[in-house]
Amino acid sequence: MIRVRLPDHLCTLAGAEHEVEIAIDGKPTLKTVLDALEMRFPALKGALRDPLTAQRRPFVRFFACGEDLSHKSNDLALPMAVINGNEPFLVIAAIAGG
Repeated sequence: MIRVRLPDHLCTLAGAEHEVEIAIDGKPTLKTVLDALEMRFPALKGALRDPLTAQRRPFVRFFACGEDLSHKSNDLALPMAVINGNEPFLVIAAIAGG
């Protein structure tokens, strides 16, 4: 099981806890985690990725084991610590402004 931590506004949107567990069929990648998350919580579809292009939304970031995965390939294998459930996959709401 992959542990996923969500920010407050996405928890509210999904009706989920701050940390959820996601089962992945096949290779655990950034894409498969996001696909599984959107399947389990349909309200998140379109909130994390553009529904037409499947590209990450501008103010959403993905982290694992202290590494920013936001600009990495969707086919990137997740770190073993995340796959084993020792570390969470983090969905972070970015902040803009000045």
